[in-house]
Amino acid sequence: MTEAMIFNPLLPGFDADPYPHYREMRELDPVHEHPLGFWFLTRYDDVAQLLRSGLSVEDRSLADGPIADQYRAFAGERNAITLSMLDRDPPDHTRLRSLVAKVFTPRSVAALEPMVAGLVDEALNRIADGKHVDLVDELAFPLPFAVISRMLGTPPTDHVRLRELTGTLVRSLEVVTDPEVLKAIADAEVQLAGMTEEIIAWKRANPADDLLTALIQAEEDGDKLTDDELVAQVLLLYVAGHETTVNLIANGVVALLRHPGQLAALRADPELAGGAVEEFLRYDSPVQQTRRITTAPYPLRGKEIPAGQFVIACLGAANRDPDFWGPDADELRIDRPDAHRHVSFGAGPHHCLGAALARLEGKVAFSNLVTRFPNLALDGEVTWNGRLNLRGASSVPISV
Repeated sequence: MTEAMIFNPLLPGFDADPYPHYREMRELDPVHEHPLGFWFLTRYDDVAQLLRSGLSVEDRSLADGPIADQYRAFAGERNAITLSMLDRDPPDHTRLRSLVAKVFTPRSVAALEPMVAGLVDEALNRIADGKHVDLVDELAFPLPFAVISRMLGTPPTDHVRLRELTGTLVRSLEVVTDPEVLKAIADAEVQLAGMTEEIIAWKRANPADDLLTALIQAEEDGDKLTDDELVAQVLLLYVAGHETTVNLIANGVVALLRHPGQLAALRADPELAGGAVEEFLRYDSPVQQTRRITTAPYPLRGKEIPAGQFVIACLGAANRDPDFWGPDADELRIDRPDAHRHVSFGAGPHHCLGAALARLEGKVAFSNLVTRFPNLALDGEVTWNGRLNLRGASSVPISV
């Protein structure tokens, strides 16, 4: 294997633009066995097939090796991750997902539009008052955080501390080899679990017509949701309910402002916002990777991935694969007719439960932002959060 064919996120410039390296991986080694012991897929067809395969997501399915050793070393401290539906196979996954699925139906989500629109208007008023602001601080973070908090019915929370801790926690979605990072993840998880337990205790004393009350009552009605499982699902909803949508809004605005023609087209016809959201999801995916663990030998493109292997499906690479999207795969086109076929929400049993909600928040935010501010422009350097998976802009200075 040559050096050029090793997936290397430490390359200069990867943080700001990983797509040239993804292109290299697609062309040179699309079914890539990494020296650290995992496999890395970059072609659209391969990624889509893996997502729909029904393979395991549970760490206990890993064969013995360095990755399994690292995960198992912290397993006892990581209930807030390992017991969430994101990391469970059927039948546990099916049972856990069914408890919250009814809240995220298209009809239920559509009913939230007035609330989302009100929150967007509040954010745009703050932006108008400030004139030179950070889009992440004023819109991309507060909007989804407020939406998921209201859906859950949580009390006022230290959102600054929560943001710091979840930023560390989501590193668990990557292949981590640094023991210090693993320890920081475990510490963040313990603190977040404690915060979540306090929120649940408050909600038990203050029940209401909200998602958190429904989850607590499901547990109390004998739906076999343990205390640890309850904490895990609530924490997952908090993290997944805002981290990914922060990236969608921030990355999408950066893409728009770097493509004035597309910005002008959206401003001229805000009805394009729904399709534009799909293209933003494709063009710069809020979630760059997801993983599965093989439960039997898995043949692919003339290679065979052994059982018990950690396989990363690179959603960001698949969403730019010219074999699927055509020669303009690296271009932003908000009217791309098949943009909705992106894999940014996954597929199969673990398809993102909050996809409809993310689409709604994005649609309202983008359409209202560009129509409210005809002079919207970048006002400094965009900075990135340094994550491999939930990669996004951490600061987007704008002027209006």
